[in-house]
Amino acid sequence: MNHDNSKNYLMTEGLHPEEILVHAAEKFNKQLVFASSLGAEDQVIIDMIYRNGLDIPVFTLDTGRLFESSYRLLAATEAKYGIRIELFFPERQSVEKMVSQHGINLFRESVEKRRECCRVRKLEPLARALSPHKAWICGLRQAQSTTRSELQAIEIDAKGMLKINPLFNWSEQQVWDYIHTNKVPYNELHDQGFPSIGCACCTRAVNTGEDIRSGRWWWETPEQKECGLHIVNGKLQRIKNT
Repeated sequence: MNHDNSKNYLMTEGLHPEEILVHAAEKFNKQLVFASSLGAEDQVIIDMIYRNGLDIPVFTLDTGRLFESSYRLLAATEAKYGIRIELFFPERQSVEKMVSQHGINLFRESVEKRRECCRVRKLEPLARALSPHKAWICGLRQAQSTTRSELQAIEIDAKGMLKINPLFNWSEQQVWDYIHTNKVPYNELHDQGFPSIGCACCTRAVNTGEDIRSGRWWWETPEQKECGLHIVNGKLQRIKNT
């Protein structure tokens, strides 16, 4: 299936994000899943799923290196919406082998080792989580970085799965307006200068004047900041600060 055909497969033009979610849920009939990173955009999507009574399961990746505030948000989200967010962990043996060979903080030594850490802790669990489904939902937005400027509501990943980005054309202000209006729980680190939140060891607050995505893997150059989670149109899209 190519990118143009994907638009015909799931028509989204002119639809509000909630309408995109409703349409996708009807189209895929329980073969759709939401991959949440527990970021602000993802919390908005969870709220929309809940408000529309959609039967869309939600999962997140626990890399083993998350902030404590991320776990508190996970618990608060489950409590507010009466749902259970499924956790996918990296394979124990793969983590043990990696750490035994390269050390616990290998990601600081080279881009290659950092990407290996991402592969073990993120990519393998993601592939496992997506394997039973035909399509998945993601919280990406065009305005998050220049590498996402061409993002559309519907993308195709390397395995031919539809990736649905209902907030693709929303601004950051729209995200936060929705959160405050609907009292959506969010990570407390967002109020402490963390616009993007990943593993605790690889995320820092952003200083005044810095790019909002500069807090991820800050020791690397911008063109290297990619972990491989997002595949667009069958090719690896080097998306910053995933």
